[in-house]
Amino acid sequence: MPFAALPKRLKIVEVGPRDGLQNESRTVPTEHKVELIERLAAAGLPQVEITSFVDPRWIPQLADASEVASRIHRRPGTEYTALVPNLIGYDKAREAGVDMAVLFLSASETHSRKNINKSVAEALAVCSQVAARANADGVRMRAYISTVFGCPYEGDVPASNTVRIARDLLDMGVEQVSLGDTTGLGTPMQVDRYLSTIFDELPVARFACHFHDTRGTALANALVAIDHGVTTLDTSIGGLGGCPYAPGATGNLATDDLLYVLDSMGIETGVDLRQLLEITRWICGDVLDIDIPSRYAKAELASRSRGEVKYGVRKS
Repeated sequence: MPFAALPKRLKIVEVGPRDGLQNESRTVPTEHKVELIERLAAAGLPQVEITSFVDPRWIPQLADASEVASRIHRRPGTEYTALVPNLIGYDKAREAGVDMAVLFLSASETHSRKNINKSVAEALAVCSQVAARANADGVRMRAYISTVFGCPYEGDVPASNTVRIARDLLDMGVEQVSLGDTTGLGTPMQVDRYLSTIFDELPVARFACHFHDTRGTALANALVAIDHGVTTLDTSIGGLGGCPYAPGATGNLATDDLLYVLDSMGIETGVDLRQLLEITRWICGDVLDIDIPSRYAKAELASRSRGEVKYGVRKS
């Protein structure tokens, strides 16, 4: 695809410890979550979403949020963020010392009610409460808007919904809004249309994109976002993840897959792909005992075991 201009550098927000693990059937021990976060930071990920301070009745896999946040050894240069659903979650996140509180809501009414049992207007009101407290405390904020590129219950979601919600969030003091393709409904041409509409109204520098690979389009959609000037993308180690309230939604865009492509394009990220591959092998194989979702990692590890290819460079 033709690119208007390639950025020299792109920021990867690693969401694996939260979005990647919350949908797993087995609960990962706290010590493995802590190790995962620390290894991701050591590999050069500049921002890691470590957990979610939601009621553990809804996401039991993340019931140890406070313990995880308190046990990690913070690496200078890495930002540690966490999802906060309300003031109670915000207070816990602040007490745990997270660098950034992450708000979340949906662009579609039906998904909003099924996900958090609130209308979009009610969710915005909660975000406003949290934002007021965060602004007073000097805590930085990020926000997700889910189902931007399609809702599993409603189908197409008007881009005007996203524009309205994003404008409200930015007015609250949110630094960056991440546009989520929660169930992987987006296709490159559709993403192109939506981003054109959104960025005609609001500055692209305030946005990130968050794609799921349910239908195999996440990487292609990410390249479209880059072409629109987006320089922050959310990804998950090994392609782990999904959404508990979105039927059929499987993993996120794999950090491994995106990094492999960005490296080939000469776009810097500061992330070590060799270390990342080892983390993927460990978390998917040793800890979760699942097939690796990442296409790059799966192929690279298989090739390496045969002695054919080492980290994408064929032996002479």
